[in-house]
Amino acid sequence: MKNRIINTALVVTAIVFLALLAVHVRAGATADSVAVLKTTGMTCGSCADRITKTLRSTKGVATTEVDLEGGWVIVGYDTKAIKPEVLAENVKKAGFASTVEEVVTPEQYRRITGKDVGASVAGRQGCCGNRGCGTGTITR
Repeated sequence: MKNRIINTALVVTAIVFLALLAVHVRAGATADSVAVLKTTGMTCGSCADRITKTLRSTKGVATTEVDLEGGWVIVGYDTKAIKPEVLAENVKKAGFASTVEEVVTPEQYRRITGKDVGASVAGRQGCCGNRGCGTGTITR
């Protein structure tokens, strides 16, 4: 009888613990749209990292790609959670000029580029040196 009570208490404790963990786990966003942002002021991998970190901390963003050479930021995001204009504004807050150039579906992106959104990161090279990244004036 004592073992049965202990076993029941352990099972109940495990269920409560798992339920609490489930409440605290943040489900990853699913990209149902892709924003193509024209972004200027990026000069090196540190700039790309700053933009990526800023966008990935934004609710609703599933994936980001930064193309330094082309001046593009590709963002896979959930349209129920965020608007593409807010994504561009967040890039501006990180210190770079950014505007929404186009919004496409993941399927359209795949047809245009031949790859899935978030499959690779292009153009990450170089260094800003003593100028810093994205610290200059934002130009349009």
